Amino acid sequence: MTWSASEMMTVAAARVLTSDDICFVGIGLPSAACNLARLTHAPGLTLVYESGTLATKPQVLPLSIGDGELFETALTTVSVPEMFQYWLQGGRITVGFLGGAQVDRYGNLNSTVIGDYARPKVRLPGSGGATEISTSCQRIFIVMRHGRKSFVEKLDFLTSLGHGPTGRERRELGLRTEGPSLIVTDLCTMRPDPQSKEFVVVTLHPGVTAESVLENTGWPIRFAPQVQETPAPTEAELAALRDLNARTARAHGVAAAE
Repeated sequence: MTWSASEMMTVAAARVLTSDDICFVGIGLPSAACNLARLTHAPGLTLVYESGTLATKPQVLPLSIGDGELFETALTTVSVPEMFQYWLQGGRITVGFLGGAQVDRYGNLNSTVIGDYARPKVRLPGSGGATEISTSCQRIFIVMRHGRKSFVEKLDFLTSLGHGPTGRERRELGLRTEGPSLIVTDLCTMRPDPQSKEFVVVTLHPGVTAESVLENTGWPIRFAPQVQETPAPTEAELAALRDLNARTARAHGVAAAE
């Protein structure tokens, strides 16, 4: 069975979640990965979105945090202030799943602007709840497509704190949460070095070379002493993901995004 790079990335991201996790979900790739986990190996996974939906079980991927599908399938809904103050900042969320326009070697994210802040080339959606998610969830997983424009030496703007511009700032600020502990891309997976907090490649997806990762990264990326191959998607994982994307396409009247 064959698969796309996007499917490999989504499957690899889904696998790290368990039925014991309470996951604060971002829209897009994070939502696809989290819902795939819920539909396969982690049926007890609790999904929450910042609009206030708790234990939601969407049958199609939401277009936004305000999508009616999230509210219709939720166990209950709460106000946004309660979601942030009680659930998120109260330390009740185990995993935050985020993406962004740019990420650096220490897991810091930019979702605000490309270019100079006062005169940007592109004005992006901004933080939303990502700034609070990145500091208040017990740990953060990042899922993004790999490329030199997104994996950069220096962010154009620091929206969401990872381990800080030098890898030390998170600890120096006294934050008790773990911060970014995994980056999943369409080429590889990365984990932070325990001391420096710089992300290093730990697995390469099937058919991907180290040279390809180097070419698509804006800094001299490091590799673990023993880089493994990411296990290929199983037939069951691909079937569940493709069915989810097909339902989403039918529901929204557009082709399911890869």
